Amino acid sequence: GGTACVVTGQPFDTAKVKMQTFPDMYKGIVDCFVKTYKQVGFRGFYKGTTPALVANIAENSVLFMCYGFCQQIVRRIVGVDRKTKLSDLQNAAAGSFASAFATLVLCPTELVKCRLQAMHEMQLSGKIIQGHNTVWSVVKGVIQKDGPLGFYRGLSSTLLREVPGYFFFFGGYELSRTFFASGRPKDELGPIPLLLSGGFGGSCLWIAVYPVDCVKSRIQVLSMAGKQTGFMGTFVTVVRTEGVLALYSGLKPTMIRAFLANGALFLAYEYSRKLMMKQIDSY
Repeated sequence: GGTACVVTGQPFDTAKVKMQTFPDMYKGIVDCFVKTYKQVGFRGFYKGTTPALVANIAENSVLFMCYGFCQQIVRRIVGVDRKTKLSDLQNAAAGSFASAFATLVLCPTELVKCRLQAMHEMQLSGKIIQGHNTVWSVVKGVIQKDGPLGFYRGLSSTLLREVPGYFFFFGGYELSRTFFASGRPKDELGPIPLLLSGGFGGSCLWIAVYPVDCVKSRIQVLSMAGKQTGFMGTFVTVVRTEGVLALYSGLKPTMIRAFLANGALFLAYEYSRKLMMKQIDSY
């Protein structure tokens, strides 16, 4: 599921990070795509793909494992049998709890991904003299400058994004599946309803938490050039100096990516889960 998400949405994610971190450099999504292609070539859209793959595979593995675990916790809290189907709202709460665990594996890999994606702009703006163009060079730079804890820059803003965001993510997904099921079991839904439900869930997540993600990207990328203020300090500075709309820089590529990538994520997740369950049942 994580692999399908990255392969589908990486170019749009790259545009999102560039526009969030350097909003003055790009007039819009088309301008960002054109300039990136002219300056770096097609490979520029897939900068940070390796850490993105690691991040998404790790995050979604932990997320969906903990999602099942947190569903059991919600069942205990509400006092129902472990096989009882949860409501859409209860599933949303379970997804929100699960995201807190996923954040711990996501934050370090996402920091490396964001820095690779915005490396060219950091050099153009003069914030750094020489960029680290490989995963290893970025990892080595973080360790040398800040030590192992440097990988957790932006952890608080990542948590602020993930916990409420995944409430809307799983809530939107389950609500959409309920709509398409129309009384039938949700497990019988075909690929198109699953794609649309995943896309709807992803869109709900990003609409709800986009300003938080923008602050997170700035903290993680700009900390290459020196110490950054925390979440509230960065948030206030952006609003005061650039206006509220700066917090929504890169929203368009994010929404395109959210629908495509999360549709692919849930489709791959549901079908791979069914395949694994069949294998387990056959033993």
